[in-house]
Amino acid sequence: MKLALISDLHANRQALTAVLEHAAARGVQQHALLGDYLGYGGDPAWVLDRVMELVEEGAVAVMGNHDSAVARGALPGMREEAREVAEWTRSQLQPYQLAFVKQLPMTVERGEMLFVHANAYDPASYEYIQGRLEAIRSMHATKARYTFCGHMHEPMLFHLSGTGKAGEFTPQAGVEIPLLTNRQWLAIPGSCGQPRDGNPAACYAIFDSEQSVLSFQRVPYDADAAAASVRAAGLPARLADRLLAGE
Repeated sequence: MKLALISDLHANRQALTAVLEHAAARGVQQHALLGDYLGYGGDPAWVLDRVMELVEEGAVAVMGNHDSAVARGALPGMREEAREVAEWTRSQLQPYQLAFVKQLPMTVERGEMLFVHANAYDPASYEYIQGRLEAIRSMHATKARYTFCGHMHEPMLFHLSGTGKAGEFTPQAGVEIPLLTNRQWLAIPGSCGQPRDGNPAACYAIFDSEQSVLSFQRVPYDADAAAASVRAAGLPARLADRLLAGE
């Protein structure tokens, strides 16, 4: 089965549309949505409805910190700009949409796969996996062979052997990476809706569970239209500029 790993959509309608079309053209059969459907972008209602449609079709969906901020209130430490966008987003959603967000789980396990927004060791803390140490801690916290998470807006891949030896890869778009079955793996596909590695193209990844092969993908999309949506919503102009710069 080919599984699309999509995270940090951030209410970016144009990016999500492009990613779903790109994945369908590559034979993707199912989707795993790794949180942060909301926040920063100008089309939260549309994006959330599309997420709900995918879940009805069998997709995995977990709670992100921006989703939690909209549905339950911001966590301590969330930046003021993000809080303001969360409040605006809440005003754009219907009761059925807020009810969907509130019931999202922190984690989902399917077979050898664990899906979580931030990390496996304390999902509700939303602590970032910024490098190898946090990745090892996360892999130690689960028996899952494959952990897929988001939160970091850059693509990352880590592995841990049975003897405790850890390593990491720098993902290259479109390059297939065999995930050896005698190791644990933690993959972060990057952000669909707000990449932050200097490349504005949307990020996602495809995992072939039968072949145990992962490939990271970059998808150009109409970032100008996404930025215009942010500005039209009256959200901070900096959020629109970030989309164009990939930061």
